[in-house]
Amino acid sequence: MLSKIALEEHFGAVDPNIVEQSATHFTPDAWPAHRARLLDLHEERLQTMDQCGIEKAVLSLLSPGIQSLHNPAQAIDWAARLNDYVATQVAQRPDRFASFAALPMQDPEAATAELRRTVVELGLVGALINGFSQVGDEQTVVYLDDPRYDVFWATVAELGVPIYLHPRDPLESTSPQYSGHPWLYGSAWAFSVETATHALRLMGSGVFDRHPGIQIILGHLGELLPFNIWRTDHRLAVAPRGLNVQHTFGHYLRNNFYVTTSGNFRTPALLNAIQEVGSDRILFSADYPFEDMREAATWFDAVELNETDLVKIANGNARKLFHI
Repeated sequence: MLSKIALEEHFGAVDPNIVEQSATHFTPDAWPAHRARLLDLHEERLQTMDQCGIEKAVLSLLSPGIQSLHNPAQAIDWAARLNDYVATQVAQRPDRFASFAALPMQDPEAATAELRRTVVELGLVGALINGFSQVGDEQTVVYLDDPRYDVFWATVAELGVPIYLHPRDPLESTSPQYSGHPWLYGSAWAFSVETATHALRLMGSGVFDRHPGIQIILGHLGELLPFNIWRTDHRLAVAPRGLNVQHTFGHYLRNNFYVTTSGNFRTPALLNAIQEVGSDRILFSADYPFEDMREAATWFDAVELNETDLVKIANGNARKLFHI
């Protein structure tokens, strides 16, 4: 069994009561057990990590988390409280846990200050942002390529920490393509399409030209991008439609993004990701408790791949990225 580091492993909290956001992802019968797993860090979670050979987990707040709190003052307050909470939990077992910060992107200055505080003072290892943020009201959404975040991205580059771009559902009011087909929402489909589009927006915004060292992490083996990035570049070369960046999107995917195995335990998909981005840019993850940690580890431990790449993906790449 390979020693593994996992980094899309979620938690919730009852103070503030953010854990209930995840109830919609489970049937009523399944929710109580998953709620308990979101709230637990030191009992069942650690026991399962031991059974799966996961030496360390980088924790992150559930989705949509802070990004759905359209009141900026509430977002600022809850983010700080949740970051303080998880920092105290990590401090109890720093050998087994690290954590990403949750950020109130509704207020760019506050988000920038909170990133600096959590990294410099609390020792968190970066931030996980759950897609677009709702700002001012529930129907106003802002993506991370917006110019209001220029100082934030400069600070990310200065601190040298990664940002995990995590999925959330698009708003129903702006997604008529899903109307009448609720099964398209969530991790079955909409999560990947929404997050991949967000990542492409970042690539097309020039943020990686201004700050070439920024590193973004995508889950689920890249949210479909490794499979389709060649076609995206191929068609943009024919019709750039106003795109003005220094490199191809494939270049940004291979130089500014990492992808994790979270919730995508499929060997052909892994091999495709290796061919597109390289084994140095792939990281093991489970997506616990939304996915089964045992399933993730059992699949990965059985993958037929050369030992050098397996070790990189299991723990080596994470050690380099997080200076573990």
